[in-house]
Amino acid sequence: MSLKGRKALVTGGSRGIGSAIARRLAADGATVAITYAGNTAAADATVAAIRDAGGTAFAVQADAADPVSQRAGVEQAAAALGGIDILVHNAGVAEFSTVADDSDETYDRQFGVNVKGLHVGTRAALPHLNDGGRIILIGSISGDKAFPATSVYSATKAAVAALARGWAKDLAPRNILVNTVQPGPIDTDMNPADSEFAQQMIEAIPLGRYGRVEEIAGAVAFFAGPDATYITGTTLNIDGGAAA
Repeated sequence: MSLKGRKALVTGGSRGIGSAIARRLAADGATVAITYAGNTAAADATVAAIRDAGGTAFAVQADAADPVSQRAGVEQAAAALGGIDILVHNAGVAEFSTVADDSDETYDRQFGVNVKGLHVGTRAALPHLNDGGRIILIGSISGDKAFPATSVYSATKAAVAALARGWAKDLAPRNILVNTVQPGPIDTDMNPADSEFAQQMIEAIPLGRYGRVEEIAGAVAFFAGPDATYITGTTLNIDGGAAA
């Protein structure tokens, strides 16, 4: 219960990596709010899993692609939590195409959610974020390593890590620590480890397997916890060695 008494907001927390993060922070003692864009059933399932395990959680609908909705969701969550100690930005989208096939719409959508949504959400949270708090951004090894047909997505995730490095300096006077977790290939319903694409990817992963959502959640819990008090502006890859 290393996070007992702490208040955590996880954006995009209804399923996959976000749900695992919310459940892990709650298991470590935090009261958790999650935001979700539209999948009410998945959000309710995450909240129910936390409550069934003895934790406290609730869900707020907020679309990270819409600045008005994002701000309102953060405000609502902060009010219900009574402040924020831990802010985890997990909401994101990915659309893969080569530069010849990219469009203005796919560019705007990915930057709108992955970068602007994160920027808007953090600024909305800052008045409610307690001194000594933590901001943890979920990036991707694509921010460091190029893959075919991922240039725009990769650019958004490189921007995420850059924002974290800058914010770490901006917020150091308040002792707010800002770090980025960069997952590699992770087994989720959108990217299952048993797909044909996954089998091709596994050949390039030194550990020879996809990661588990719980392994990402564990890294986030570390950055949120008492053993990370002298770590800020850092980017941590959780990828089985894929980007090494």
